[in-house]
Amino acid sequence: MSAAVRQPVALDPALIASAVGLAALGTVMVGSASISIADNATGEPFYYLIRHLGALAIGCAGLGFAAALPIETWYRSSGLCLLAALLLLAAPLVPSIGQTVNGATRWVAIGPLRFQPSEPARLLFLIYVAAYCVRHYAELTTRSLAFWKPLLLLMLAAALLLKEPDFGAVVVLTATTFGVLFLGGARLRDVLAALCVAGTALAILAVSSAYRLERLLSFLEPFEHAFDSGFQLTQSLIAIGRGDWFGVGLGESVQKLFYLPEAHTDFVFAVLAEELGLLGSTGVIVLFAVLVYRAISIGQRSIAAGLPFHGLLAMGIGITLGLQAFINIGVNTGLLPTKGLTLPLLSYGRSSTITTLVALGLLFRVHHELAPAEMRRAGKRNAE
Repeated sequence: MSAAVRQPVALDPALIASAVGLAALGTVMVGSASISIADNATGEPFYYLIRHLGALAIGCAGLGFAAALPIETWYRSSGLCLLAALLLLAAPLVPSIGQTVNGATRWVAIGPLRFQPSEPARLLFLIYVAAYCVRHYAELTTRSLAFWKPLLLLMLAAALLLKEPDFGAVVVLTATTFGVLFLGGARLRDVLAALCVAGTALAILAVSSAYRLERLLSFLEPFEHAFDSGFQLTQSLIAIGRGDWFGVGLGESVQKLFYLPEAHTDFVFAVLAEELGLLGSTGVIVLFAVLVYRAISIGQRSIAAGLPFHGLLAMGIGITLGLQAFINIGVNTGLLPTKGLTLPLLSYGRSSTITTLVALGLLFRVHHELAPAEMRRAGKRNAE
C-alpha cells in the first residue's frame, strides 16, 4: 500500500453531480412525501424534512472527514472495523438500548440519539472484506479455505441481522461480500459453490417465516391481498400508474395522503413517480446509474494503478449503492418482494443518509489518491 501524496484536490464532476442531484431531489421528495404524515403525527408539517436536513448536515461533515483521511488508515484499521461492525449489529439486541418499532428491533437509543446500527455496520464490514482480499490475495486465488474464512464472519453478521429481523440488509450485505471477494481474486468455482449454499439458505429463511412468506405471496398477487398483506404494493402501483409520463405535479400526490404506508421512507420512489412521472423516475435511475458506474470505474482504475484496496473499496461501495437502489425501486414497482430498505439519499432515514454520505466521502478520497498513482504508473512505463 502506498502512502497518500499531498496534491491539489482531484474531483470527479460526474460523481459529484450525481450525488448532489440525488441528495437535492431527495430533500424535495422527503419534504413533499412527509408533509401530511408529519402534520398529522406531530402537528409540524416540516418535522421530517428538518430532521432530514439535519442528517444531511451531519452526513456532509462525515463525508468531509472520510475524504480527508488517507485510505491507508482504513486499511490498517480493518480489524477494528470488523469488531465495530459486529458490536453495532449486536447492539439492538441489548434490552437496555435496543428499540422495537413495527415488530422489528433495528434501532438503538442512547439518550436523545436514535439510529439504525446496521447501516454503518455494513460499510465497516465492507472495509474489512476489501482489506482481507488484499492481505490474502495469494491464498484467495488458490485455496478454498481462504475464501470461506470471511464467509463465516458474514454468517455471524447475517445471524445478528436476522435476529432484528432485517432480511433486506442480509441480502445486500451477502451480495456485496460475494462481489468483493470475487473481484478480489476468489476462484469462480468457490463463489458458485458458496452462492448455491447462500441462495438455498436465503430461500429457506424466506419461506420458514410466516411473515416473510406472507410478503412473498402478496408480492406475487398483490391485488388479491389489496386490503391486507398486499396493501403497500397495490398503493405503490396505483401511485406509479397515476404519474403517467410527466406526473401530477410536485406536491400533488394523492397516495401520500395516508394511503401509501411509509411514503417518505421505503416508498418515496412511488411518490416521486406519481408527482414527477416516468420522466422524473427515469432521471433518478440515470443518476444512480452514473453514481454506480463512476464508483466501478474508479475502482477498476485504482486496481490497474496498483491500489487494490482502494479499488475493491470503491467497487464495493458502488455494488452496495446500486444493489440497494435496485431492490428499493424493484419493491416499489412490484418486481421484488417487499423489503425494508431505503433508497439511498432519497428516502427519509437518517442513519442511511449519514452512512451513504460517509461512503461517498471514501469514494471521493479514493479518486483523490488515484491521480498520483496513475501518474507514477505512467512514469514507470515511460522510463521502461
